[in-house]
Amino acid sequence: MITPKHFKFELRDSVAEITLSRPDRINALTFESYRELRDTFLQLKEVPEVRAIVLSGEGERGFCSGGDVEDIIGELFSRDMAGLVEFTRLTGSLVHAIRTTRAPVIAKLHGIVCGAGAVISLACDMRLGTPDTRFAFLFPKVGLCGADMGAAYLLPRIVGLGVASELLYLGNWVGAERAARIGLLNEVHEADELAARVEKVSRRIAKGPAFAHSMTKKMLDYEGAMDFAAAIEAEAQAQAICMQHPDFREAHDAWKEKREPRFQ
Repeated sequence: MITPKHFKFELRDSVAEITLSRPDRINALTFESYRELRDTFLQLKEVPEVRAIVLSGEGERGFCSGGDVEDIIGELFSRDMAGLVEFTRLTGSLVHAIRTTRAPVIAKLHGIVCGAGAVISLACDMRLGTPDTRFAFLFPKVGLCGADMGAAYLLPRIVGLGVASELLYLGNWVGAERAARIGLLNEVHEADELAARVEKVSRRIAKGPAFAHSMTKKMLDYEGAMDFAAAIEAEAQAQAICMQHPDFREAHDAWKEKREPRFQ
């Protein structure tokens, strides 16, 4: 059983709900919460009951304001190069854990989504937000490069190289309307409708073929580094593996019997 100290966790109907819970700090992350979040996503790889994951932030002000300035920045000034790389590898390992966990991850966003919070949202498979959702990759405004925690890898794949370059060089805020237009948000819903929509999407994923969904997630990542011919071959092998899984037969039997499939 997962019992975190730095955020809330609940498992309902095969959907794991992770809620960042420092609303007074706009859910800013600390050394401890980075580590615990990473370890939780790594644990969820091994929990077959988890078929979808929802990641959200508590409070009215926003999803996540990034790393906690008071908790982290002062400490970093006292570290040598080895200590700094230890920290940057920790933050990157959280994003890697989100991208490589077996179940699809849905980010439920509102308000401020900036810094590390913005990169964490990129690592999720889908991002649903409200009209007040605002993204910013603020690294250049604090004297750091935009290539942090995998941002320079993930962001161009979502919005394209030109827009990614703009956001990572300038650090400007992007509102919900533009975020939806460029692909940062999959959907925008009013605040009182977002929870129901996220629940509907997550339940639909959870009812689907979990093995095939995990294969889709793997291939979306792997194929980014392949040429087209290699990608076609990789998909041929991936799909053949899925065809050996009982879910393939179950989908066919359910169709013939005019009923909903019961995927493993």
